[in-house]
Amino acid sequence: MFLELRHLKTMRAIERTGSLAQAAEQLHLTQSALSHQIRALESYYETSLFSRSSRPMRPTEAGRRLLAAADTILPEIERLDRDLRQIAGGATGRLFLALECHSCFTWLIPTLERYRSEWPSIETDLSLSYSFDAIDALRRGQLDGVVSSDPVDDPDLHFEPLFRYPVVLAVAPDHPLAGVERVRPEMLADQTIISYPVERARLDLFQHFLDPAGVEPAGQRSSELTAMIAQWVASGHGVAALPKWAIAEELERGIIKARPLGDGLSGTMHLAVRRDEHQLAYMDAFLRLARERAATLLDDVSIARPGR
Repeated sequence: MFLELRHLKTMRAIERTGSLAQAAEQLHLTQSALSHQIRALESYYETSLFSRSSRPMRPTEAGRRLLAAADTILPEIERLDRDLRQIAGGATGRLFLALECHSCFTWLIPTLERYRSEWPSIETDLSLSYSFDAIDALRRGQLDGVVSSDPVDDPDLHFEPLFRYPVVLAVAPDHPLAGVERVRPEMLADQTIISYPVERARLDLFQHFLDPAGVEPAGQRSSELTAMIAQWVASGHGVAALPKWAIAEELERGIIKARPLGDGLSGTMHLAVRRDEHQLAYMDAFLRLARERAATLLDDVSIARPGR
């Protein structure tokens, strides 16, 4: 095949700089050598790649197609090169995690166990000390990742989606709402909502279901433990909006029932990391393994496509 990676790099450099001279300087080549590359490509494919009459140089249709390929192929090649160098060098690092997701132990612990066996040189830890300021601890460098369903807009952080999951209303088997086909917001006006002890704005039930409908529940109580929330629901002390996979055991035992919220309420679990670290080989390996374990261990989740 005539086409090589250096051709794609040349096309990208010309497109970014707008001139042969600047592209040649960026690639540490002479302008003559760069011109020869372009002429050789155009001769081989019998078509022009750039309009010579415009300043800056503008790609033709064929040039745009090559540039699109460069945008796809070159980042993958660069990522592969970095990962192989890190692996070959016996990559070492640290992966200290914390949870903002109170029901994530069911899949995160098996994920970490598998990860430790595959990346023994990476120092790993799961901290429970940052439940309420995990993102700030990540910014300060005390943590390397936070499992969270609440992305924040921060230029220094990257929130990598792991999986989407349905949020359902957990009720006692004899609760009046246990028999409804779908729960509407107004049906919760006389209910006590049991939730995790986080700000109301971070609770999907309020942010995406009750508040838009202008509905205020009769009361609210909280617990940090999913098992305790499920027990309170089962004993008739209130209802709770939870990921369906978080209460799979209680549903199987029949001590609670799950009803859909409106046309379907869902959330997305993310791993928050510092932006300049999310493409490290050992971090990328953890992300892939986390998705794999979630798909294996959790019901009713859809795995997110890796973001770049």
